[in-house]
Amino acid sequence: MEPRIRVSDGERDRVVRQLQQAFADGRLGPGEMEERLERALTAKSHGDLLPLVADLPDDPNAPDTPHGPDTPDDVLQLTTTGGRIKRSGAWEVPRLLRVESEYGGVRLDLSEAVVRYPEIDIEIRLPYGSATIILPPGATANVDGVRIGWGSVTCPLPGRARPGGLHVRITGEIDYGRLRVRTSREWSGHRR
Repeated sequence: MEPRIRVSDGERDRVVRQLQQAFADGRLGPGEMEERLERALTAKSHGDLLPLVADLPDDPNAPDTPHGPDTPDDVLQLTTTGGRIKRSGAWEVPRLLRVESEYGGVRLDLSEAVVRYPEIDIEIRLPYGSATIILPPGATANVDGVRIGWGSVTCPLPGRARPGGLHVRITGEIDYGRLRVRTSREWSGHRR
């Protein structure tokens, strides 16, 4: 980056993603993350952006890196015909999770999971069955890409990403069933 050249929105967005990843990795604390995000979002030149990420590793989600978003290791396919798909605890969540169950239910608990990306995608295909997705406190979720036949989608979470928090985009089809998305803080004291 040339320090005097004005930045584009895409360059600002790349730095914001890099800062969010550094926060998710524990490299930045909440206060420092907030300060750097504010500076990144108001940056006018490359010289304004460079110091914000100079002490951080490169953005692993950038398309020109060897471990970009389409790396096979960043995609997980979970499939069953009639059984349940259930994940909980400290499981590792990829950037893209594809879930397909012909006649079973799905329960994905990400509240204690290892999530290395600030944004992830979950694709769901459930001809007959329901799904529950539990996210960590502060997460956001966009469910606009889910097509429902006979059923419902319940998601009280904000649909737009927030700096420093996990954002999940959920897409797919549920023909006869329902999708419920919530955070682990909801229903505290109840069984998760």
